[in-house]
Amino acid sequence: MDHLPDALLQHILSDMTNARDIALCNCVSKRWKESTEYVKTIYFPRNSFDKILVNEDPDSIVLNTISSFSRLEGLVVYSSFTSKGLASWLMNIGSSLRHLELRMDNLTTCQAMEASSKLDCIGMAKNLEILKLWGVLMVNPPKWVMFQSLHCLEIVGARVEDTVLTNALRACPNLRNLLLLGCEGVKSISIELPLLEKCKLDFNGSGSSVLSLTSSRLESLDVQGCSWIRVPETRSLKNLSISNSAGRVYMVEFGSLTSLEVLSIRGVQWCWDAIHRMLEQAREVKHLYMKVEFTGDHEALQPFPELDIVEFFNNHPKLQKFDIHGAMFAALCQKNSLKNVERGFSIPCLEEVVITVRSPLNAEQKMNTLESLVKHGKSLRVMVIRILQMKSSHRSADDFFDEICRFKFMNRNLVRIE
Repeated sequence: MDHLPDALLQHILSDMTNARDIALCNCVSKRWKESTEYVKTIYFPRNSFDKILVNEDPDSIVLNTISSFSRLEGLVVYSSFTSKGLASWLMNIGSSLRHLELRMDNLTTCQAMEASSKLDCIGMAKNLEILKLWGVLMVNPPKWVMFQSLHCLEIVGARVEDTVLTNALRACPNLRNLLLLGCEGVKSISIELPLLEKCKLDFNGSGSSVLSLTSSRLESLDVQGCSWIRVPETRSLKNLSISNSAGRVYMVEFGSLTSLEVLSIRGVQWCWDAIHRMLEQAREVKHLYMKVEFTGDHEALQPFPELDIVEFFNNHPKLQKFDIHGAMFAALCQKNSLKNVERGFSIPCLEEVVITVRSPLNAEQKMNTLESLVKHGKSLRVMVIRILQMKSSHRSADDFFDEICRFKFMNRNLVRIE
C-alpha cells in the first residue's frame, strides 16, 4: 500500500467523507496517515458516538479528528454536539471551511440559550459558501457579521421569528440558493437578495403568512403556506409553484411572467382573482399544473366559474403539458364553453394532458371535453385520466366510468386510465 501511486491515493482519499472510514484508512499505513491533505470533507453520522466509552467526549473526538487535516473544506455533523464543541471546531478550521452542515436539534424553548450560542458560533466560519442547518430554534438574531461568500443557505425544520429570520438573511447578501423548509412561526417576511436564483419556502402553520420577495435574477420559486405573495421582479422566472394546504390564497402579485415555463398552483381554496391573475400573466407557460379545489373570497367554498375552452387554449398557445384536477376540469366542461369550439379551432403544442376526475356530474359535457381535446390537440401524444373515488353512489357514476372506458377503447393509442 505504501507504493500506491500518488494520483490514485489522492483520488481514494478525496472521495472519502465518513469519519469512521477515514479513521480506518489511517491504520492502513504510515503514508496513508500522513496524506490527510487529500481529505477535503468529513462527515459524522448521527450514530457516530453510540458505542464510545463513558469517559469519552464526542466534542473532543471531533476536534481531534479534524485537527489532523491540513485544510478541511467541508464539515457535516449529524451527531449531537454542544456550542462549546462547535466553537472549538470552527476556531480550528473556520478559515478554510467552505461547506458546513449541522443537525442542531434545538427546537424547544428551554434550549433557547444553547440554540442561540450555536448559531453565534457559525459566524466564525466567515468564508462559508454553503450552510445547511437542521432542527433550528431561532428566537434571537444570530451574531453574524457578514457571509460575503455564502451562496447557498438551507434551513430545515425550524422555529423562527420574523425579525430573527430577516436579520439572518441580511447577513447573507450574495445568496443564489435559499431553502427554508418546514419553518414554523413565520407571519410576515420580506426578502431582498439581488443575486437569488432559486428559492423554496415552506412555512408551517395556519397558511396565512405574508411574503415579499425581491430579486431580479430569480429563476425558480416554490412557496408553500402563504396567503399574500408579492414578487415584483420576475422577468427571469422560469419555474413557479404556489401551494397552500392549510389556508387560503388571497393575493398574488407578480411582475412580468413572459419567461415562465412551468406553473403549479395547488391548495384547498384560492380567491378567483388570484387564479385568474396567474392564468392571465402566465400566457407563455409550457407546463401547467392546477390542483385547487375551490374558490371564494371568504369562508364559503365556491366552485370555479365557467371557463371558455377555446379562449383558454388560445391564451396559452405554448402549453405542452396540462395537469388538471377536478375543479379546473369541471370549469372547462360547461355547455356554453363547448358551443364555441369551431371547426378551425386547434390546440397546437399540447402533447400530454393529465385529468383527475372526481365526480360524475355533467358527465356528457365532460365526455365532450375529452373528445374535443383529442380532436383538436394536433400534437397530443398522451392523455391520462385519473379517476378518484366518486362521491356519488348513484348508478350515474358507473355509467360515467363505462363512458370513459369506451372513450379509452376508441383512442387506445392515446388514452390510459389510472
